[in-house]
Amino acid sequence: MVGLALTLVLIAFTVRLLQVQAVDASTYAAKAEKNRYVGYTLAAERGGITDRNGVALAASVDAYDITADPTMFTRKALKTGDGPEQAAALLAPILGQEQEALTRKLRAKGQYVLLARRQTPQVWKQIKDLKRALATKSETDPGTVNVLAGVFSVSSSKRVYPNGDLAAGILGWVNYEGKGGGGVEAQLDKELSGKDGKIRYAQSGGRQVPTAGSTETPAVPGSDVELTIDRDIQWAAQNAISEQVKESKADRGYVIVQDTRTGEILAMANSPGFDPNDLSKADSASLHNWSLEDAYEPGSTAKVMSMAAVLEEGAATPETHVVVPNRLHRGDRLFRDDIDHETWYLTLNGVLAKSSNIGTILATGQLGKTQQEANKVLYSYLRKFGLGSHTGLGFPGETKGILAPPEEWSTSQQYTIPFGQGVSVNAMQAASVYSTVANGGVRVEPTLVRGTKGPDGRFTPAPKPERTRVVSAKTAKTLARMLESVVDDREGTGTKARIPGYRVAGKTGTANRVDPATGKYHGYTSSFAGFAPADQPRITVYCAIQNATKGSYFGGQICGPVYKQVMEFALKTLQVPPTGAAPANLPVTYKP
Repeated sequence: MVGLALTLVLIAFTVRLLQVQAVDASTYAAKAEKNRYVGYTLAAERGGITDRNGVALAASVDAYDITADPTMFTRKALKTGDGPEQAAALLAPILGQEQEALTRKLRAKGQYVLLARRQTPQVWKQIKDLKRALATKSETDPGTVNVLAGVFSVSSSKRVYPNGDLAAGILGWVNYEGKGGGGVEAQLDKELSGKDGKIRYAQSGGRQVPTAGSTETPAVPGSDVELTIDRDIQWAAQNAISEQVKESKADRGYVIVQDTRTGEILAMANSPGFDPNDLSKADSASLHNWSLEDAYEPGSTAKVMSMAAVLEEGAATPETHVVVPNRLHRGDRLFRDDIDHETWYLTLNGVLAKSSNIGTILATGQLGKTQQEANKVLYSYLRKFGLGSHTGLGFPGETKGILAPPEEWSTSQQYTIPFGQGVSVNAMQAASVYSTVANGGVRVEPTLVRGTKGPDGRFTPAPKPERTRVVSAKTAKTLARMLESVVDDREGTGTKARIPGYRVAGKTGTANRVDPATGKYHGYTSSFAGFAPADQPRITVYCAIQNATKGSYFGGQICGPVYKQVMEFALKTLQVPPTGAAPANLPVTYKP
């Protein structure tokens, strides 16, 4: 009888085994699939951003996405009160979130909910320590329930900017979703982001079941981006403009530093700025790269383009005599210079050195037999210098400025555009004009990215910039000599930009400013643009300050010193020696 009973038991086990394997296999597999398998996105590591020397400007560090399995917070699962509410009360101060919001997330349907993205290792350690303490206590105290048993983490990364607000306008930031929210981070988001991966595995009691198998598609890291800027020169530019904006109680200011030969941007500084590590403290108005986004009338720094047209067309030479009266009636307006004066007897070089609006109107009037013809000629040169067009950087939010075709110029614009009013530019366009003169009359499209390095370590250089002949090398050289008079002549407007031992070419600008709030003229745009060494140019520096309300508002007075400070630093950093040659000393005045 015993043997028979044993045989019957074995038969029953065999039948049940066959039922499980053959009949219920699909049912159990489906149940396991539904109840045990979970999937996660494996975030790709975002590529870094460096300066031209490999110094980190933006990097990614280890972080954790904090997740939870809501099914593990039910009353049935915990066998105690309101699990989601209890867990949320513990997590809220750690994650810096509202308790009610976390409670709602923990009551969600399904087996996965994201509680917080990109938390530091310290945050996850706090949660782990708390989980461990609750688990230990629950083993010894039956009344204690580990309400955090259903909280987990997924490895991720967090964006950090080691230099704080340095170059923030260029870099931009990464938003909550891990996407570029501005600047290079947004412009090159696809290259930086890489490609996320996926992992799927069985989970039991909040832990992975090793024997159940898993599938994984690895994440592909993003590419690293190398910029053209030099961190040290960027720091010098940002420090100089920030101090002057603060001292002048101005709305804002910007400084561009450019390599005259390659078009590479060595610095692009804005003030005020922001710290992309903590956008909660940033003013929304500062979350811009105003060097490229702000369109304004340049004023007298634009006169170099008028002089370029006059010289290139053979309408005058630097020694040509120009009689400059105290007032000049043209069209429906009476024009004047910045200061009252008796009749000046200037050379064309003197018109530029003393920044005479009247002299510039008279000179550009020689570009055609009629004013309309002269306007068309001047317009063609402004376009060739890059006005009215995007710079080629492809930067988010960049303005191309405003340059109407000559047939649309008003009566006043026909005479104000030659001295930089009635036309608008951004700071990069203004800097590029002077780099074009410095580069022998060839405009090199400005660049901000040197190249990218992929996950395989291979460096891909950025495409070579376009090069456009604007004026002849002879005209460019003559313009450089004339710009030296602005800085070197005792009556020039840019004497504060002098640099001992170096020949400096530059131009001041003080333009009436359109108030963005009212659309009417209010305040001034103060600026200084130039390059050095004047006879063997290497570096262009451009400074502009908007609406200075304390002290002087003249460009030579408040931007000239910024130019000097930044240029001196850049020349030393790049180890550019003085040329040692004597300046040309072109005549500024003549005796009638």
